[in-house]
Amino acid sequence: MSLKEALFEDLKNAMRDKNTLRKNTIQSIRTAVLQVEKDDQVELSDEGVISIIASQLKKRKAALPEYEKSGREELILELKNEIEILMEYLPEQLSEEEITAIVKQIVDELGASTMKDMGKVMSAVGAKVNGRADNKIVSQIVRNVLA
Repeated sequence: MSLKEALFEDLKNAMRDKNTLRKNTIQSIRTAVLQVEKDDQVELSDEGVISIIASQLKKRKAALPEYEKSGREELILELKNEIEILMEYLPEQLSEEEITAIVKQIVDELGASTMKDMGKVMSAVGAKVNGRADNKIVSQIVRNVLA
């Protein structure tokens, strides 16, 4: 079963269970997927859907500090629950050690040695870890390895 089909099934189940938070979160993912497919006139694979989910997750994580500043506990809890729901659809996240090993391998393959090579390394690592690692962590590890 493809990820899009799984999302559709989970949406139906959330509607049946009257779980509005889960339903709304899944609908936002499906809407983003449909928008990309219409705009680019393509049929997204699971990797494309994963990158959209990762993007949605990144947006919610970025909004969390603002919610915490506002002090509205019900909104903070809702946002954290949305983040958990999105995490269910992403592949298992890589540990920092696994990311470091991948970065070192790619640095060796590309012959990168200075911070000027960071862009090349980041794009190669990004393609390899798509959706399985936070880019902020990857960037930090690439900086450490190249430094």
